[in-house]
Formats: sequence, structure tokens, C-alpha cells
Amino acid sequence: MTLVASDTATSGSSGSASASRMTFMAGNAIKGAVERALNEWQNEERPARVHYRYVPPATQALDPEFGTAPRPSITYGYIGEVVDLEVDVDSGMVRIRHVTVADDVGKAINPQQIEGQIEGCVVQAHGYALMEHIILDKARMRNPLLSAYLIPTVLDVPDQVQSVILEYADPDGPWGVRGMAEMPYLPYPAAVVHAFYNATGIWLEKFPLTPDYVVSKLKQMRRVG
Repeated sequence: MTLVASDTATSGSSGSASASRMTFMAGNAIKGAVERALNEWQNEERPARVHYRYVPPATQALDPEFGTAPRPSITYGYIGEVVDLEVDVDSGMVRIRHVTVADDVGKAINPQQIEGQIEGCVVQAHGYALMEHIILDKARMRNPLLSAYLIPTVLDVPDQVQSVILEYADPDGPWGVRGMAEMPYLPYPAAVVHAFYNATGIWLEKFPLTPDYVVSKLKQMRRVG
């Protein structure tokens, strides 16, 4: 078997690797090619040389009036997150103690890499939700340096991230695989904001939850109370 990869002289465009589609698309292409090659081999075609192109099922646009479609997307990912946090009401610091991430990956081909992907997404989303505050002034970024635009370090990330890998096969995925790359990133800010509300009784309408913003909302609640 000969694999030629990353050579634009011989490989055509298959679209981007964005939106968790890489494993789904490449996996189906590899699966189709292997099945076709195996069939050729069993029919005494040796060496077996095959070409296979995976074309995903067509999707339909949403109805402009009712917002429905028979198949608006090729496939879907499913995830749930729970956040436990502490709020220092004097300093405004929010500390994430525990994060539980339940991720339906269809089929876990490499569970260790999935756990690493989940933890990496949580760390990135942690910065997005709590620290990374872009300050703009007439379309110019006023804090372009890492001394003022803060990103998480090992001392800032959640104390514990628990990965719960669920395997409910995707009927269209290769061997049931479902894409999951950035999925743990998406629900994290919402989970943090909801946990903050459960801790303080305050709904926050924006993030990041920087200490100055948290303190101002706490003071506002005290004045109203």
C-alpha cells in the first residue's frame, strides 16, 4: 500500500479540515478505499490499485419561513459539561475547581488522544471565558502584548477535568466515528456563567469574567439589595 499525502501536485482539494470534519471525511475515504482494495485483492487483482473519493450526503438549506430542513447538516455532535467553581466576592477572582465533560465521539479510536483533545479545549475555553479580554479603541487593539492580554498558564486552569467518553455510533461515520475536535470548547462559557449564577444569584451578560467585571456586578447587586 502506498500513501501519498500533503502533495498538491498529486492530491486534489478535499475542502478544509475545520468544524470537526477531518476524521469523518478522511476516515470514510480511507474506509472506502480499503474495502475496494480488499475486494480487488480477493478477486486476484494483485497488486490492488484503487481510487476512492468519499462524497458526503447532500444537505438542505433551512426553510426561510419555518426554519426546518430534512437534512440541514451531514451529522451532529453531542456534548454536555458541568462546572464547579468558587467566587471570591472581595477580589472578584473565579476559580474553577472541577469540570466534567461528557462527549459522544461515536467510536473512540484513540481514547487517550480524545482525553487530550477535551482537556486542551477546556483550557482554551477557560481563557476565553475568564481571562482573554481584548480592549479595542477605534478598531485598534490596546493590549496586544501578553503582559496585558492574559492567557491561561498551568496555575490558572481548572483543578480537575474529568472526561466521560460516550460511544454511540454515527450511522454515517467511518466505523461509527463522530467528529469532536472543538466541541468541548463551545459549552464551557455557558456552563461557567450558569455556575456563577448558582453561586451568587447574579446573571452575567458578557464574558470574560475578569475580576473587575465580577466585582462591579457584585457591588451592583449589593446596592440593589
